[in-house]
Amino acid sequence: MADLARGLGVTSATIRRDLQQLASEGRLLRTYGGAALPDRRSVRETRTLDAKRAIAGVAAHLVTDGSTIAIGSGSTALELARCVVDRRLTVITNALDVANVLVDRAGIELILLGGAVRPRMHSMLGHLAEMATTELRADTLFMGIGAISLDHGLMNDSIPEIQTDRALRRMARTVVVLADATKFELVAPAYVFGLDEVDTIVTDGTLDAARVRDYERRGIRVIVAPAPGDQAGAS
Repeated sequence: MADLARGLGVTSATIRRDLQQLASEGRLLRTYGGAALPDRRSVRETRTLDAKRAIAGVAAHLVTDGSTIAIGSGSTALELARCVVDRRLTVITNALDVANVLVDRAGIELILLGGAVRPRMHSMLGHLAEMATTELRADTLFMGIGAISLDHGLMNDSIPEIQTDRALRRMARTVVVLADATKFELVAPAYVFGLDEVDTIVTDGTLDAARVRDYERRGIRVIVAPAPGDQAGAS
């Protein structure tokens, strides 16, 4: 930092203030004694996380106190769990990280499906989880998805996850898909189920408006989460 101050002919306090401003804008990363250019992937991941949080915040408004909901696995579903921790709900999930967020919350009756644990995703899969769903019912399933397409429906990268996702769907009266704009019109190897099984999609504002209309023409309600700081969303 002292080298920057000497090179630019300003004080260290000025350099410190300017670096902090640039860091707040995401244009650099503060380091001990200076700064570094951010990894482009890190910036992209941060923007995607912001979109997931916005989607989760909007989806939480679809949850009615006193209802029974199912929450699937995945990062956007996890953000939804964080948004409903103070609600009065029964929550069924096959995701260990979702369960960890909701366990011991006063208003949450938590039901965790059994099964084999999928490494890294922390989700419970297999016939034990699927058998448990036959004894349970939910008003709404909130699920993330790896890919969604007008032609191919809902898809994921994990083939072993398919049957559990389908079992969760059969357990619920309605389905809300949580999908940021990067998931649309992609193809993944594991087909989950078709768009005719989907009632609502919650996405972020970077999804093209024409694409939103395409899904609405298929009879699906599409809710677009507002960008951070924006109070108006579209549906």
